[in-house]
Amino acid sequence: MRSTSSGLALAVLSAATFGTSGTFASALMTAGWSPGAAVTTRVGVAALVLTVPALLQLRGRWQLLRRNLLGIAAYGLVAIAGCQLFYFNAVDHLSVGVALLLEYSGTLLVVGWVWLRHGQRPRRLTVAGGVLALSGLVLVLDLTGSQRVDLVGVLWGLAAAAGLAVYFVLSAHSDETLPPTVMAWGGMVIGGAVLLVLGAVNAISMHASTRDADFDGTHTSWVVPVLGLSLIAAVFAYSAGIGAARRLGARLASFVGLAEVLFAVIFAWAFLGQRPSGLQMIGGLVVLAGIALVKADEDAPEAAPEAEFADVAG
Repeated sequence: MRSTSSGLALAVLSAATFGTSGTFASALMTAGWSPGAAVTTRVGVAALVLTVPALLQLRGRWQLLRRNLLGIAAYGLVAIAGCQLFYFNAVDHLSVGVALLLEYSGTLLVVGWVWLRHGQRPRRLTVAGGVLALSGLVLVLDLTGSQRVDLVGVLWGLAAAAGLAVYFVLSAHSDETLPPTVMAWGGMVIGGAVLLVLGAVNAISMHASTRDADFDGTHTSWVVPVLGLSLIAAVFAYSAGIGAARRLGARLASFVGLAEVLFAVIFAWAFLGQRPSGLQMIGGLVVLAGIALVKADEDAPEAAPEAEFADVAG
């Protein structure tokens, strides 16, 4: 029970800190940054910040890195670099709330992976919770409102959904002896290096600017959103997210992670002036109800043990 409680706390912390990324990224891109430059800077600065803590936690146990190299590489390339790049490109075409809605459809991919890979069919409460949560996200999307939707942004958002599913699966599967901080650091080093190479060969745009960032009429230095993306939305978010997925398993962690959409909409409202409608607020409550159903299913006596979801990538 203590592990579950701490896992839920870490999952909510991760969702809240991840929820700031769209706001910070949108402010940077409005100031003239390309999505590729924003992602690369976010990952690179976060990797530098995590270097000392990660090395201290390793304490010379380099075999941990060697043993988990493939998993860390996949985490860095897909779950960090790929997912962020896809999401930031989506934000460049869509509002923050719409982009996150598409990204978090990746929770269905997690449930589907567990089902197809291990034959662990979701039970009625999980199905009901998933339908309810996604219905709430549709309300948060508010297609009849003033949200910006275009095909290019939708495709980027769906690509981010695949990256998010990989993030939860790999986070839950990772070696318990590998500290979350070390895994996040290793993934960011690899992901950042690949992004730099892609930028060097002009595979992705690396345009940056020193113009002030605009937060709903309040101008501030571009350094503020860069630090926000790197420290809050990367260092804290990924470390907490890995710890949460290990305690809760990929499925439950991915559903609790839906709360990121609610936090993102709130932050976009507070700092970017993207005010949600009453329908979107109702949708947020529906999302929370869906998460509660999935959590109740996990707590049911006949529920499958946590381990079956922690080994989904085996």
